[in-house]
Amino acid sequence: MSIKSKAVVCRELNAPVVVEEITVEGPKAGEVLIQVKACGVCHSDLSATNGTIPFPLPLILGHEGAGVVVEVGEGVTDLAPGDHVLSSFVAMCGKCRYCTAGRPALCLMGASTMTTLPDGTLRTRDASGTPLNIFSSCGVMSEYQTLHQDNLVKIDKDVPLDRAALVGCGVMTGFGAAANTAKVEPGSVAVVFGAGGVGLSAIQGCSVCGAGMIVAVDTSDTKLEFAKRLGATHTVNVTKEDNVVKSLRKMTGGGADYAFECVGSGDIAAQAYGSLGRGGTAVIVGVAPPKDSTSFRTASMTFEEKTLTGSYFGSARPRQDFPRLLSLYRTGRLKLDELVTRTYSVDEAPQAFVDLAEGRNARGVIVF
Repeated sequence: MSIKSKAVVCRELNAPVVVEEITVEGPKAGEVLIQVKACGVCHSDLSATNGTIPFPLPLILGHEGAGVVVEVGEGVTDLAPGDHVLSSFVAMCGKCRYCTAGRPALCLMGASTMTTLPDGTLRTRDASGTPLNIFSSCGVMSEYQTLHQDNLVKIDKDVPLDRAALVGCGVMTGFGAAANTAKVEPGSVAVVFGAGGVGLSAIQGCSVCGAGMIVAVDTSDTKLEFAKRLGATHTVNVTKEDNVVKSLRKMTGGGADYAFECVGSGDIAAQAYGSLGRGGTAVIVGVAPPKDSTSFRTASMTFEEKTLTGSYFGSARPRQDFPRLLSLYRTGRLKLDELVTRTYSVDEAPQAFVDLAEGRNARGVIVF
Protein backbone atom coordinates (compact mmCIF):
# COMPACT_ATOMS: atom_id res chain seq x y z
CA MET A 1 0.00 0.00 0.00
CA SER A 2 0.99 3.65 -0.30
CA ILE A 3 -0.48 6.60 1.55
CA LYS A 4 -0.61 10.38 1.23
CA SER A 5 1.04 12.33 4.01
CA LYS A 6 1.83 15.93 4.92
CA ALA A 7 5.54 16.30 5.62
CA VAL A 8 8.07 18.98 6.55
CA VAL A 9 10.76 19.20 3.88
CA CYS A 10 14.02 21.09 3.56
CA ARG A 11 14.61 21.91 -0.11
CA GLU A 12 17.11 24.76 0.19
CA LEU A 13 19.71 25.65 2.81
CA ASN A 14 19.11 28.77 4.89
CA ALA A 15 15.55 29.01 3.62
CA PRO A 16 12.23 28.34 5.37
CA VAL A 17 11.16 24.70 5.53
CA VAL A 18 8.14 23.79 3.43
CA VAL A 19 5.09 21.67 4.19
CA GLU A 20 3.94 19.54 1.28
CA GLU A 21 1.96 16.43 0.49
CA ILE A 22 4.11 13.39 -0.18
CA THR A 23 3.54 9.71 -0.88
CA VAL A 24 4.77 7.11 1.59
CA GLU A 25 5.08 3.55 0.33
CA GLY A 26 4.19 0.63 2.58
CA PRO A 27 6.77 -1.54 4.33
CA LYS A 28 8.98 -4.14 2.73
CA ALA A 29 10.74 -6.93 4.60
CA GLY A 30 11.93 -5.79 8.02
CA GLU A 31 10.11 -2.45 7.79
CA VAL A 32 7.20 -0.83 9.59
CA LEU A 33 4.68 1.83 8.53
CA ILE A 34 3.72 4.12 11.40
CA GLN A 35 1.25 6.92 11.85
CA VAL A 36 3.29 9.65 13.51
CA LYS A 37 1.42 11.36 16.32
CA ALA A 38 4.11 13.80 17.49
CA CYS A 39 7.62 14.89 16.56
CA GLY A 40 10.00 17.09 18.51
CA VAL A 41 11.61 20.02 16.71
CA CYS A 42 15.27 19.39 17.46
CA HIS A 43 18.32 21.58 16.99
CA SER A 44 19.79 18.85 14.78
CA ASP A 45 16.90 19.38 12.36
CA LEU A 46 17.75 23.07 12.31
CA SER A 47 21.39 22.18 11.69
CA ALA A 48 20.32 20.25 8.60
CA THR A 49 18.49 23.30 7.26
CA ASN A 50 21.52 25.57 7.56
CA GLY A 51 24.23 23.13 6.50
CA THR A 52 25.89 22.67 9.90
CA ILE A 53 25.12 18.97 9.51
CA PRO A 54 25.44 18.26 5.77
CA PHE A 55 22.58 16.21 4.32
CA PRO A 56 21.64 15.80 0.65
CA LEU A 57 18.46 17.67 -0.29
CA PRO A 58 15.51 17.45 -0.60
CA LEU A 59 15.19 16.06 2.92
CA ILE A 60 12.21 15.12 5.07
CA LEU A 61 13.09 16.38 8.53
CA GLY A 62 12.38 14.84 11.91
CA HIS A 63 14.00 12.15 14.02
CA GLU A 64 12.33 12.59 17.43
CA GLY A 65 9.03 10.90 16.66
CA ALA A 66 6.34 8.93 18.44
CA GLY A 67 3.52 7.09 16.76
CA VAL A 68 1.37 4.03 16.25
CA VAL A 69 2.16 1.02 14.06
CA VAL A 70 -0.14 0.77 11.03
CA GLU A 71 1.41 -2.10 9.07
CA VAL A 72 4.44 -4.38 9.36
CA GLY A 73 6.50 -5.94 6.62
CA GLU A 74 7.61 -9.53 6.18
CA GLY A 75 9.77 -10.86 9.00
CA VAL A 76 8.74 -8.26 11.59
CA THR A 77 7.72 -10.20 14.70
CA ASP A 78 8.38 -7.81 17.61
CA LEU A 79 5.92 -5.14 16.47
CA ALA A 80 2.26 -5.30 15.45
CA PRO A 81 -0.42 -2.86 14.30
CA GLY A 82 -1.60 -0.74 17.22
CA ASP A 83 1.73 -0.80 19.08
CA HIS A 84 3.10 2.53 20.29
CA VAL A 85 6.67 3.22 19.22
CA LEU A 86 9.46 5.79 19.39
CA SER A 87 11.89 6.40 16.57
CA SER A 88 15.61 6.01 17.19
CA PHE A 89 17.73 8.06 14.81
CA VAL A 90 20.52 5.54 15.32
CA ALA A 91 19.70 2.11 13.93
CA MET A 92 20.52 -0.91 16.06
CA CYS A 93 21.50 -3.81 13.82
CA GLY A 94 22.45 -5.98 16.80
CA LYS A 95 25.26 -7.62 14.85
CA CYS A 96 28.15 -5.18 14.41
CA ARG A 97 31.06 -4.93 16.83
CA TYR A 98 29.53 -1.96 18.63
CA CYS A 99 26.06 -3.43 19.04
CA THR A 100 27.46 -6.71 20.34
CA ALA A 101 29.68 -4.77 22.76
CA GLY A 102 26.62 -3.03 24.21
CA ARG A 103 27.21 0.30 22.46
CA PRO A 104 24.39 0.47 19.87
CA ALA A 105 24.62 4.27 19.68
CA LEU A 106 27.76 3.65 17.60
CA CYS A 107 26.11 1.04 15.34
CA LEU A 108 27.91 0.77 12.01
CA MET A 109 24.64 0.43 10.09
CA GLY A 110 23.34 3.61 11.70
CA ALA A 111 26.48 5.46 10.61
CA SER A 112 26.19 4.28 7.01
CA THR A 113 22.48 4.94 6.36
CA MET A 114 21.95 8.56 7.28
CA THR A 115 19.36 9.53 4.66
CA THR A 116 17.86 6.26 3.44
CA LEU A 117 16.57 2.99 4.81
CA PRO A 118 19.29 0.39 5.57
CA ASP A 119 19.04 -1.15 2.10
CA GLY A 120 19.88 2.23 0.55
CA THR A 121 16.39 2.83 -0.86
CA LEU A 122 13.56 5.20 -0.01
CA ARG A 123 9.80 4.86 0.49
CA THR A 124 9.06 8.58 0.19
CA ARG A 125 8.31 10.62 -2.94
CA ASP A 126 7.06 14.12 -3.60
CA ALA A 127 4.13 15.12 -5.81
CA SER A 128 6.27 14.82 -8.95
CA GLY A 129 7.48 11.32 -8.02
CA THR A 130 10.99 12.45 -7.02
CA PRO A 131 12.47 10.46 -4.10
CA LEU A 132 12.84 12.37 -0.84
CA ASN A 133 15.73 11.69 1.53
CA ILE A 134 14.89 11.06 5.20
CA PHE A 135 16.73 12.58 8.17
CA SER A 136 18.82 9.87 9.92
CA SER A 137 16.80 7.01 8.43
CA CYS A 138 13.69 8.45 10.10
CA GLY A 139 12.13 11.51 8.46
CA VAL A 140 9.35 11.41 11.03
CA MET A 141 8.23 15.02 10.62
CA SER A 142 5.51 13.47 8.50
CA GLU A 143 2.00 12.21 9.22
CA TYR A 144 3.05 8.75 8.07
CA GLN A 145 6.46 7.20 7.59
CA THR A 146 8.01 3.83 6.83
CA LEU A 147 11.03 2.96 8.97
CA HIS A 148 13.16 -0.10 9.45
CA GLN A 149 12.32 -2.08 12.57
CA ASP A 150 15.87 -1.43 13.83
CA ASN A 151 14.97 2.27 14.14
CA LEU A 152 11.93 1.67 16.33
CA VAL A 153 11.41 0.97 20.01
CA LYS A 154 8.12 -0.30 21.41
CA ILE A 155 6.82 1.59 24.46
CA ASP A 156 3.86 1.25 26.81
CA LYS A 157 0.62 2.89 25.73
CA ASP A 158 0.04 4.87 28.95
CA VAL A 159 2.52 7.66 28.16
CA PRO A 160 1.23 10.61 26.07
CA LEU A 161 2.97 10.42 22.71
CA ASP A 162 3.61 14.16 22.53
CA ARG A 163 5.70 13.77 25.69
CA ALA A 164 7.24 10.41 24.89
CA ALA A 165 8.57 11.78 21.58
CA LEU A 166 11.13 13.92 23.42
CA VAL A 167 12.87 10.82 24.71
CA GLY A 168 13.74 9.82 21.14
CA CYS A 169 16.56 12.36 20.92
CA GLY A 170 16.90 15.46 23.10
CA VAL A 171 16.13 13.91 26.48
CA MET A 172 18.09 10.74 25.74
CA THR A 173 21.06 12.75 24.47
CA GLY A 174 21.29 15.04 27.48
CA PHE A 175 20.21 12.68 30.24
CA GLY A 176 22.34 9.87 28.83
CA ALA A 177 25.43 12.09 28.68
CA ALA A 178 25.18 12.39 32.45
CA ALA A 179 23.93 8.93 33.37
CA ASN A 180 25.55 6.73 30.72
CA THR A 181 28.62 8.53 29.40
CA ALA A 182 29.89 10.38 32.46
CA LYS A 183 28.19 8.18 35.07
CA VAL A 184 27.80 11.15 37.40
CA GLU A 185 28.39 10.20 41.03
CA PRO A 186 26.25 11.26 44.01
CA GLY A 187 27.44 14.43 45.73
CA SER A 188 29.57 15.53 42.78
CA VAL A 189 29.79 18.95 41.12
CA ALA A 190 28.55 19.35 37.54
CA VAL A 191 28.50 22.27 35.12
CA VAL A 192 26.19 22.26 32.09
CA PHE A 193 26.89 24.70 29.25
CA GLY A 194 23.68 25.47 27.36
CA ALA A 195 20.15 25.42 28.78
CA GLY A 196 18.28 24.31 25.67
CA GLY A 197 16.41 21.02 25.41
CA VAL A 198 19.56 18.87 25.55
CA GLY A 199 21.24 20.90 28.30
CA LEU A 200 18.10 20.87 30.43
CA SER A 201 17.97 17.10 30.03
CA ALA A 202 21.63 16.85 31.07
CA ILE A 203 20.74 18.89 34.16
CA GLN A 204 17.95 16.43 34.92
CA GLY A 205 20.35 13.53 34.41
CA CYS A 206 22.82 15.03 36.86
CA SER A 207 20.02 15.60 39.35
CA VAL A 208 18.66 12.06 39.12
CA CYS A 209 22.21 10.72 39.52
CA GLY A 210 22.50 12.69 42.76
CA ALA A 211 24.93 15.49 41.89
CA GLY A 212 25.24 17.86 44.85
CA MET A 213 25.90 21.03 42.84
CA ILE A 214 24.64 21.61 39.30
CA VAL A 215 25.60 24.88 37.59
CA ALA A 216 23.68 25.90 34.47
CA VAL A 217 25.54 28.23 32.07
CA ASP A 218 23.77 30.20 29.35
CA THR A 219 23.31 33.66 27.85
CA SER A 220 19.62 33.93 28.74
CA ASP A 221 18.33 34.70 32.23
CA THR A 222 14.97 33.23 31.22
CA LYS A 223 16.53 29.91 30.32
CA LEU A 224 18.62 29.93 33.48
CA GLU A 225 15.53 30.46 35.63
CA PHE A 226 13.93 27.53 33.84
CA ALA A 227 17.04 25.44 34.47
CA LYS A 228 16.57 25.99 38.21
CA ARG A 229 13.10 24.44 37.96
CA LEU A 230 14.63 21.35 36.40
CA GLY A 231 17.38 20.79 38.94
CA ALA A 232 20.12 23.41 38.59
CA THR A 233 21.34 24.64 41.96
CA HIS A 234 23.36 27.58 40.59
CA THR A 235 23.41 29.60 37.37
CA VAL A 236 25.91 31.70 35.44
CA ASN A 237 25.02 34.14 32.68
CA VAL A 238 28.12 34.35 30.50
CA THR A 239 27.18 37.80 29.21
CA LYS A 240 27.73 39.13 32.72
CA GLU A 241 31.13 37.51 33.29
CA ASP A 242 34.55 38.74 32.18
CA ASN A 243 36.03 35.26 32.52
CA VAL A 244 33.45 32.48 32.74
CA VAL A 245 36.02 29.74 33.40
CA LYS A 246 37.57 31.65 36.28
CA SER A 247 34.12 32.36 37.74
CA LEU A 248 33.10 28.72 37.49
CA ARG A 249 36.27 27.45 39.10
CA LYS A 250 35.75 29.87 41.99
CA MET A 251 32.07 28.99 42.35
CA THR A 252 32.79 25.26 42.39
CA GLY A 253 35.66 25.47 44.84
CA GLY A 254 38.46 24.71 42.42
CA GLY A 255 36.70 23.18 39.46
CA ALA A 256 33.89 20.80 38.57
CA ASP A 257 33.91 17.02 38.59
CA TYR A 258 31.89 16.99 35.35
CA ALA A 259 31.26 19.54 32.62
CA PHE A 260 28.85 19.09 29.72
CA GLU A 261 29.07 21.11 26.50
CA CYS A 262 25.51 21.11 25.10
CA VAL A 263 25.75 23.97 22.61
CA GLY A 264 27.92 22.81 19.72
CA SER A 265 30.94 25.12 19.83
CA GLY A 266 34.66 24.43 19.86
CA ASP A 267 35.28 27.47 22.06
CA ILE A 268 32.65 26.43 24.59
CA ALA A 269 34.11 22.92 24.63
CA ALA A 270 37.40 24.52 25.70
CA GLN A 271 35.54 26.40 28.46
CA ALA A 272 33.97 23.15 29.64
CA TYR A 273 37.38 21.51 29.86
CA GLY A 274 38.86 24.57 31.56
CA SER A 275 36.14 24.57 34.22
CA LEU A 276 37.19 21.12 35.48
CA GLY A 277 39.02 20.45 38.69
CA ARG A 278 41.59 17.69 39.11
CA GLY A 279 40.34 14.34 37.89
CA GLY A 280 37.36 15.98 36.17
CA THR A 281 35.61 14.83 33.01
CA ALA A 282 34.38 17.09 30.22
CA VAL A 283 31.72 15.59 27.93
CA ILE A 284 31.14 17.11 24.49
CA VAL A 285 27.48 16.64 23.61
CA GLY A 286 26.67 19.45 21.16
CA VAL A 287 27.40 19.11 17.44
CA ALA A 288 29.89 21.82 16.51
CA PRO A 289 30.30 23.13 12.95
CA PRO A 290 32.89 21.16 10.92
CA LYS A 291 35.34 24.10 10.97
CA ASP A 292 35.44 24.27 14.77
CA SER A 293 38.37 23.00 16.81
CA THR A 294 39.16 22.97 20.51
CA SER A 295 42.45 23.87 22.22
CA PHE A 296 43.60 23.08 25.75
CA ARG A 297 46.84 22.55 27.61
CA THR A 298 47.83 18.99 26.80
CA ALA A 299 49.93 18.61 29.94
CA SER A 300 46.84 19.23 32.07
CA MET A 301 45.55 15.83 31.08
CA THR A 302 48.66 14.22 32.51
CA PHE A 303 49.25 16.26 35.64
CA GLU A 304 45.60 16.68 36.60
CA GLU A 305 44.21 13.44 35.17
CA LYS A 306 41.45 15.24 33.33
CA THR A 307 39.32 13.49 30.73
CA LEU A 308 37.86 14.95 27.53
CA THR A 309 35.31 12.69 25.84
CA GLY A 310 32.32 12.78 23.55
CA SER A 311 28.77 11.55 23.97
CA TYR A 312 26.67 10.59 20.96
CA PHE A 313 22.96 10.07 21.59
CA GLY A 314 23.71 9.85 25.30
CA SER A 315 25.61 6.57 24.78
CA ALA A 316 22.11 5.15 24.43
CA ARG A 317 20.88 1.60 24.47
CA PRO A 318 17.48 2.66 23.14
CA ARG A 319 15.57 -0.54 23.82
CA GLN A 320 16.66 -0.42 27.46
CA ASP A 321 16.97 3.32 28.02
CA PHE A 322 13.77 4.61 26.39
CA PRO A 323 11.49 2.55 28.69
CA ARG A 324 13.71 3.41 31.66
CA LEU A 325 13.36 7.15 31.03
CA LEU A 326 9.61 6.85 30.56
CA SER A 327 9.43 5.00 33.87
CA LEU A 328 11.20 7.95 35.51
CA TYR A 329 8.61 10.22 33.89
CA ARG A 330 5.74 8.19 35.30
CA THR A 331 7.13 8.49 38.81
CA GLY A 332 7.71 12.23 38.48
CA ARG A 333 11.52 12.05 38.58
CA LEU A 334 11.93 13.06 34.92
CA LYS A 335 10.14 16.20 33.81
CA LEU A 336 8.84 16.01 30.25
CA ASP A 337 5.67 18.11 30.50
CA GLU A 338 7.74 21.10 31.61
CA LEU A 339 10.09 20.77 28.63
CA VAL A 340 7.33 21.34 26.08
CA THR A 341 7.11 25.09 25.65
CA ARG A 342 4.74 25.00 22.69
CA THR A 343 3.02 22.55 20.37
CA TYR A 344 2.47 23.20 16.65
CA SER A 345 0.36 21.75 13.88
CA VAL A 346 2.28 20.44 10.88
CA ASP A 347 1.24 23.53 8.92
CA GLU A 348 2.90 25.67 11.60
CA ALA A 349 6.26 23.90 11.14
CA PRO A 350 7.98 26.92 9.51
CA GLN A 351 7.16 28.97 12.62
CA ALA A 352 8.40 26.15 14.85
CA PHE A 353 11.81 26.38 13.17
CA VAL A 354 11.88 30.17 13.52
CA ASP A 355 11.10 29.83 17.22
CA LEU A 356 13.82 27.20 17.59
CA ALA A 357 16.42 29.37 15.86
CA GLU A 358 15.52 32.32 18.08
CA GLY A 359 15.71 30.26 21.26
CA ARG A 360 12.08 30.76 22.30
CA ASN A 361 11.39 27.18 23.31
CA ALA A 362 12.86 24.62 25.63
CA ARG A 363 11.26 22.18 23.21
CA GLY A 364 8.69 22.65 20.48
CA VAL A 365 6.62 19.66 19.40
CA ILE A 366 4.67 19.16 16.19
CA VAL A 367 1.46 17.28 16.97
CA PHE A 368 -0.25 15.57 14.05
